[in-house]
Amino acid sequence: MITVLRIGHRPERDKRITTHVALTARAFGANEVLVDTPDRELEVNFESTCQRWGGDVKLRTGVNWRQALKEFKGQIVHLTMYGETLDKAMVQIKPFGDIMIVVGAEKVPREVYERASINVGVGNQPHSEVAALGVFLHTLFDGKMPDYDDGQMKILPNPRGKTVESK
Repeated sequence: MITVLRIGHRPERDKRITTHVALTARAFGANEVLVDTPDRELEVNFESTCQRWGGDVKLRTGVNWRQALKEFKGQIVHLTMYGETLDKAMVQIKPFGDIMIVVGAEKVPREVYERASINVGVGNQPHSEVAALGVFLHTLFDGKMPDYDDGQMKILPNPRGKTVESK
């Protein structure tokens, strides 16, 4: 079970980035996305994406992040610029079962660094939390991405164009 926890979502500022965090989590194999700030529009849009493109990925907003971290029984992985390198961290992460991946929007409270089982630096340069999540999940799953067959639409590989199959 892979859970992505988004901390610091500001709907008026982070609408697109948090949407992209959720879409990346879904596309790269997470099972659920938790967002700390209530955002019904995000929930509706994400549910619509899952209906059209498939995948039984859940998204909940308005989640108390402290409580979510406290109650989580698996390994908590905080994605940051300041942590252990991705390669070294994977050796510690892969043998475990359930994983909660924490990605921040604004400055992440020190408590997250302390509660995390491991803080992972996906590159030690400033970049997007969306990029960090995509790279981390791609590495975690050895480059394998889910193939959702339960959606209304599916993109078919095409080296020279766009081929979308409607069911």
